Amino acid sequence: MDIKHLHTFLTAAKTLNFTQTAEILDYAQSSITAHIKSLEGELGVPLFERLGKRIYLTDAGMQLKQYAQKMVDLDETMREALSNQDEVKVTLTIGAQESQCTYRLPKILQLFRSRHPKVKMVFKPVHTIDIAKDLLQSGDLDLAFITDTRKDTPMLCKKELIEEDLVFVVAPTHHLTQNEILSIQNVAQETILLTEEGCSYRNQFEYQCHIEGIYPEQIIEFSSIEAIKKCVIAGLGMTLLPKMTVEKELENGLLKELETTISMEPVFTELAWHKDKYIFSYLEGFIQIACEQYKVFNGSSRID
Repeated sequence: MDIKHLHTFLTAAKTLNFTQTAEILDYAQSSITAHIKSLEGELGVPLFERLGKRIYLTDAGMQLKQYAQKMVDLDETMREALSNQDEVKVTLTIGAQESQCTYRLPKILQLFRSRHPKVKMVFKPVHTIDIAKDLLQSGDLDLAFITDTRKDTPMLCKKELIEEDLVFVVAPTHHLTQNEILSIQNVAQETILLTEEGCSYRNQFEYQCHIEGIYPEQIIEFSSIEAIKKCVIAGLGMTLLPKMTVEKELENGLLKELETTISMEPVFTELAWHKDKYIFSYLEGFIQIACEQYKVFNGSSRID
């Protein structure tokens, strides 16, 4: 039994006028007649009696009116429950690099939590688009903030959010601050502190070193950006990080940015999900909030 036909019946039962019913429901009058005839055929009884130009409910129509209202109410309750089920016992699993989680996501999460307080959130580390692609395809992630170079990924829907500004930084007392420009040749005599293998901007830096055949004297690997910054401030070496992660230290004079001739492919942060992913209302809400906030982070200059 088509629920739309029951809606038509209840409206006609109220107006007792097919023309008015058609106007209220924005249907052609022939559609109203067809809906009623379909119900009568399915139930095997007439629902309206036509006397001249007026119509009246039959006894069967009076009975159906009671049941139809309950069925329509139940349908609306069901649809409301299903549309809101994403607010109850649902987990939103998001992949992101530490830098995004620490420096950009708190504001996004605050706004999302205020609008969807019942949705549980879980974060997983994602360093490159290849890792994200696998996790999104397997269903282990709903969404992923990917910081990487531009890559063709037909299976993913992506929104490009911001181009990352990558900077080399050292302690103000480091001898490299005496150089006007940091070149790839300078790197050969230095200790450099880097994030874990697989990180997109580390990959870019190591690729440039490989092309030039020049390698740092020592690479010290950390899993934490905060640990890298503390060690660089202490004079342990230099590092390459997204500028957003060191802005406060640069402003406070704890770190100094180095001008450089080292050229690397641009790195962007994108929000991605599988192209076949069903976008529930809470997912749509998160995507919208993220895009709005990254526009603010990007100085209101959105990348298209």
